Amino acid sequence: MLVLETIQRDKKTKLNKLRSEGLIPAVCYGTKNETMSIAVNSKDFQKIRKEAGETSVIELNTKKGKINAMIHEVQLDPVRSHVLHIDFYIVEKGQKVIVGVPLEFQGVAPVVKEQGAILVKVLHEIEVEGEPQYIPHSIIIDISLLVDLNSQILAKELFLPKGVVLQTGENEVVVAVEEAKEEETGEKSEEIDMSKIEVEKKGKQEGETDTITATEKSK
Repeated sequence: MLVLETIQRDKKTKLNKLRSEGLIPAVCYGTKNETMSIAVNSKDFQKIRKEAGETSVIELNTKKGKINAMIHEVQLDPVRSHVLHIDFYIVEKGQKVIVGVPLEFQGVAPVVKEQGAILVKVLHEIEVEGEPQYIPHSIIIDISLLVDLNSQILAKELFLPKGVVLQTGENEVVVAVEEAKEEETGEKSEEIDMSKIEVEKKGKQEGETDTITATEKSK
């Protein structure tokens, strides 16, 4: 199990001060536990987050002892994408949780390679329920099963570990293919309606006469 060291956080300490010291403010809570204010090392958390994601259990070493928890929510800076705050959810032994598990697509779809079809990834994660220790970090999708334009993979066809139950609709399409549309070549020439074009006439118009002033007549 992945282990993450924590320090007890004084609520009076300014959060920006903690962040400037390379720490991330966090809270840890559960259905049977009081909320704890803690902080974790930024580099250590980023490393564990890559391995655990939000589906694996992490062992938190706290002042009150070792606690099994999951990364429940991560607040990011909207500009720099730095982690600003973390919520850890304490998991009790035997407790089941519902989480979203990311999907990984592997292989080559014959219909894409041979017929030039387009691969359409409809879902990028599915929801499952189970005890945290049985929930996988990700679920592998083998797209080599897509052999023709009628091929698709449904949620109910995914392989799940024992003790993990699908919560996403079983008939939800996970991945499918569609026929590539031919691109039109060249630009269509627009038909010109000559009746709508006004031609400027040069010279005198019909019924137009010259106007000569008296001064011009005397010249």
